[in-house]
Order: sequence, then structure tokens, then C-alpha cells
Amino acid sequence: MKDYCQFYIDGEWVVPTTVRHLLVINPATEEPFATISLGDAADVDKAVAAAKKAFETYSCTTSEERLSFIHRIIEIYRGRMDEIAKTISEEMGAPISLSRAAQAPAGLAHFLEAARILVHYQFERVQGSTLMRQEPIGVCGLITPWNWPMNQIACKVAPALAAGCTMVLKPSEIAPLSAYLFTQILHEAGVPPGVFNMVNGDGTAAGAAISSHPDIAMVSFTGSTRGGVSVAMAAAPTIKRVMLELGGKSANLILEDADLERSVREGVQACMRNSGQSCNAPTRMLVARSKMTEAVAIAKRTSEALKISEPYQNDTEIGPLANKAQFEKVQRLIFKGIEEGAKLVTGGCGRPEGRRKGYFVKPTIFSHVHNDMTIAREEIFGPVLCIIPYEDEDDAVKIANDTPYGLSGYVSSGDIERARRVAKRIRSGNVHINGARLDFSACFGGYKQSGNGREWGEAGLEEFLELKAIFGHAPAD
Repeated sequence: MKDYCQFYIDGEWVVPTTVRHLLVINPATEEPFATISLGDAADVDKAVAAAKKAFETYSCTTSEERLSFIHRIIEIYRGRMDEIAKTISEEMGAPISLSRAAQAPAGLAHFLEAARILVHYQFERVQGSTLMRQEPIGVCGLITPWNWPMNQIACKVAPALAAGCTMVLKPSEIAPLSAYLFTQILHEAGVPPGVFNMVNGDGTAAGAAISSHPDIAMVSFTGSTRGGVSVAMAAAPTIKRVMLELGGKSANLILEDADLERSVREGVQACMRNSGQSCNAPTRMLVARSKMTEAVAIAKRTSEALKISEPYQNDTEIGPLANKAQFEKVQRLIFKGIEEGAKLVTGGCGRPEGRRKGYFVKPTIFSHVHNDMTIAREEIFGPVLCIIPYEDEDDAVKIANDTPYGLSGYVSSGDIERARRVAKRIRSGNVHINGARLDFSACFGGYKQSGNGREWGEAGLEEFLELKAIFGHAPAD
């Protein structure tokens, strides 16, 4: 049993104020393999005090000084990439091929992007006689999820460090071990004591303490919409900035002039990737009614070809869900889809054939789904795809936008100008045209109940900055 029961505060590994142990479960075996401690308000207080003290000096560092820390982090991170990938697969079940190709590299990508931005970013500019100055906002509370653990940590920590902020990280208690490796990397890189602090814990204790803490100037949260509401409510009395990256129910519009075989196949694969545990997964596939039969056949064939197995097998494409609660939620929603009359094409309730343990779910596809069904409204966060028919382009856009969420959208068309036109009509924070990949230099965030604020790139850096106007800085003309 691995022991990860210490927290990282003020540049040192320390024991919790009150020892409360939690077992970390391997989702492929349902067996515990590590132990962490759950922090409380007293631990958060210590971490915030260290960050507040460090802010006095770190906020005054130059871009060049901060860039040197980031370059050192990049160097060390690269040397531990495979260790990070293996840890992520063990703690949350991602196939090792995905962990090596995407989960672990995503964290590095955010630091590379922060380094690129720092080289040219202008924190000060003169506007007439006024100096417009961007300053670090202060101590930041960072609360991250279990589905892309290193990506979500790095996309907050990298811009916070680049901006000159200090911080307290609370990683998910479900997938906390990659956060320990990340903390070791920052320690080895020589990040000054108190600049970065890490306290494990759950949302009701450590998360709530961070959200409500009067000395935290900003809280950045990634997780469920319900969790985001709780964070925002706890933060409101102290009028701190709140950045929320929440749920999604992204529509994949396959227009009638698209390459149907390719678009459906890639749409199914994107929905099922990471066992469907991505907030931007294209979980609603919109297909012209005249092409439903053909599209459903392609989707069924693609889904049933996916290999479900243990995360450490190199050819595994679908691993287990990350935890028991998520497994049970997905099972309930699959049953709900059947109960409400959606046509079950493949998959369904229960584990895949031959699986007696592990949080494995059958890749499931429903067709002829109405957009008012529960499975079309709620974020399932599992390998479940809804195929919804539409009558024409306007109807497709209407269905796509008929959701409380607005994180991502997908548009496929053989006419690039048409795809661009439709993409602009989708009410979401980002849209992928013809399978375009994510761009780490762009912004990431949502409309409506998918959150507020933006991460990644320059937009992500600016979330950690306050804009100050110094009047009379330069002589008036």
C-alpha cells in the first residue's frame, strides 16, 4: 500500500492537522492501492498563510525570473512523463496508450504555452497619459477533477505561476497521486516556498474552506455544474473572482454533405475516448433523418470494434470508469434511456461480457433520441452516445443549442464555408470543424451552465491578472 498522507505547505512535506485517511481505489480492480489524508479548514489556513506570505515577494518577480522556473519545470516534467502516465492509468483507469499520448503530455503542453506567452506578453502599456498595468490577482485556490487530472492541474498552475500568483491546490481525492508527482516536480524545480501549496481533501471540507477563505483572491474550479454552484455560493461573501469550467452536453452536427462514414466513426471514437469522461465529449450526434439508418449502422460497427480491457494493455481503447459512484450513475442513466423509449443500438446496462469486477461499462449507443429525453439533457460522463435526427440545418442548430450547457460543439461538412457559418451559430465556448483538434494556445471554457471565464493561452493567463490604471503616468500631449 502506497502512503501519500502528507501535504505540501511552504516548501515542505507536512503531516495533516488532523489525520483522516482515505483509501485510493484502482478502478480496474476495485482494490485499494494507496492511502491519502483528507485535509480540513486548519490545513487550508496553513497553506493560505504560506501563500499569502510568499505573494509579497513572488508577485514582484520579473517575467524572466518566472520564465526560468517554468523552463525548469518543463525539463523535469519531460523526464518523468512515463511515470506520470502510468500513475494516471492506475488512479483513474485511462488506457495507458491514452495516458502516454494525451493525459500526461497535456500537462506539459500548458507549461510550454505559458513559457511561450511570457516571452512576449506585455504586462504594462501606456494609453495616452495612463499606464495600463496587469498585476497578479493574489493567492489563488485551485480545485481540480479526476477525469484529466494532470491537464486540469497544469492549465491552472502554469498561468498562475506565469502571472506572479501564489496558490493552494486541492486535487481530486479520487485521483490524487499524479498531483503528488506534479508537486515533486515543482519542488525539484526550485519554485520558492509558499508559492505552490498542495492540500488533499474532499469538497465539503477542504474545497469549501478554499472557496470561502477571505485571504484567497480567486478560486478556479473544474468539475460538475452542481459543484460549481457550491463553490460560487461559498465564494460570494468574500467577493472573490470565481472561474468555473463545468459540465457539457456537446452536440456533433453531421451535416448532410459531410463524409458520413468518417464523421460518424470519428464522432463515436471521440465520444468514447477516456471512457466518455470528458466534459467536451460529443455525446449528442445530430444526423439528417434521411441518413439515420446508415449513420446508426456505422456507429454500431465502430462502437463494437472498440477493445475494452485493463488500462495497462497497450491495445486497450476503453478502460474502466474512474470510480464506483460514476459507474452507478452511468448505469442509472443507461436504464433511464431504455425506460424513456430511446432505441438501444448496442451496449446497455451491466458490465461487458466476462467482466466481474472493475468499473467497466459497455460502450452504449442510443438512436432515435428526442432532445427532451433525460439522456439528451443530462451529462452522463460515460461511454454513452445519443443519436438525434434533424430535418434541416436550422433544425440541427436549434437542437444543438437546446441545452443548459455550452462548452463545446462539433460541425462536419463537405463545404468548409458552410461549416464555418454553422459553427458561428453554435452557442458554446469552442467549436471543432471537421474533426479539428484542440489548440493549447486558444481559450477553453463554456457558455451557460458550462461555466464562466476561460483557461488556456493568453486568455487563461489573464484570468489570474487584475487590470490597474495609473493616471498621470506619462505627460499629456
